Amino acid sequence: MSRRCQLTGKKANNGYAVSHSHRRTKKLQQANLQSKRVWWAEGNRWVRLKLSTKAIKTLEKKGLNAMAKEAGINLNRV
Repeated sequence: MSRRCQLTGKKANNGYAVSHSHRRTKKLQQANLQSKRVWWAEGNRWVRLKLSTKAIKTLEKKGLNAMAKEAGINLNRV
């Protein structure tokens, strides 16, 4: 599975690591992904998702069904 948030689609950002002499080397800034087990009330079971920390905070506010619908995820297959 790729390093991408399953609900928001967040992924790594390309950037530069800049030294004191201002030499630049390419660097990947990875998203802060956490493997999270979330209770899905309608399916009456736990669902394991790979989520960014921002998605976890939004999930607490909106709920799993609303976020999955926005992301186009079928929770029966997860």
